Amino acid sequence: MNARIAIPGRRVRTEQGLRARARAQRESRDRVLITPEGIPLHLTLATRSARAGALMIDFIIMGAAMLAATIALAYIAGGVFNLFQKAKDGTAIGHAIEFLFIVWLAVLFLFRNGWFLFFELGARGATPGKRLLGIRVAARSGGRLTAEMVLARNLLRDIELFLPITFLLSVKGDGDMGGAGLAATAWFLIFALFPCFNRDAMRAGDLIAGTWVVEAPKRKLEAAMSAAPAARTAASGGAYRFGEADLAVYGEFELQVLERVLRDNRPEALAAVQAKICAKIGWDPGRGEERAFLEAYYTQLRARLESGMRLGRRKADKFTEGS
Repeated sequence: MNARIAIPGRRVRTEQGLRARARAQRESRDRVLITPEGIPLHLTLATRSARAGALMIDFIIMGAAMLAATIALAYIAGGVFNLFQKAKDGTAIGHAIEFLFIVWLAVLFLFRNGWFLFFELGARGATPGKRLLGIRVAARSGGRLTAEMVLARNLLRDIELFLPITFLLSVKGDGDMGGAGLAATAWFLIFALFPCFNRDAMRAGDLIAGTWVVEAPKRKLEAAMSAAPAARTAASGGAYRFGEADLAVYGEFELQVLERVLRDNRPEALAAVQAKICAKIGWDPGRGEERAFLEAYYTQLRARLESGMRLGRRKADKFTEGS
């Protein structure tokens, strides 16, 4: 009987090859965004499978919510019917059922069109499906997502997905595909496979809106970033104390950008960000202690934002009114 002999060297080479291939695939998805302040942010594009999975999760949650709303409205309709039936008022029954039907259509419309708009316009730029898979929407300009961007990318989803699917379902209901059915199938496939034919894995909606979908993994070092800067700042001898007005100009988005700059630790980026903050708050930037200044500002800004969140106040970015 033949026996297989495991060769450790071959296994090591195989594992090294797999790691190298995974690293190469990841590097091929690395991108650099330049913020309006001129700061480079290094991001990784989400994989096509992650995007598809997030969409499926969102559809499942949306479907469950729509079903729950339908059951609730049907229960209400049954109660209304029984109530007016006892009163023998057929006209009132008809008006009540028509009203509930309009409410049902409105609920379905809001879920289908408002789900993505509501969540992607939030501070995280991600629907529940995206958050579960660790991805989010980002503006390719490096700035914050605008309502116009989110609206454009989600209106295109109707053209890419819902319209051809609705048309295909109606054609199948007639039992005859024909030329129109084939055209709808081709239409659906072109847009569904669009992310496979560009290196940034963008939907047509992303292309029009100027967005990317990028990885947003949970940060494991946030606690360390909170505590360590204070010690290093004290050690450098730079006692920076910022007032409420100095900290109120920025929000969560700018805090995230500042954290990335501190992690990257590029001298030119540190100097540029320090100059930008000092110009904004009216300070005279010192030389040689850019990192100490930014660490102190990061620590105090984060403490302010966290304190506001505990009190139910949030400041998403510098464009949001003070919290």
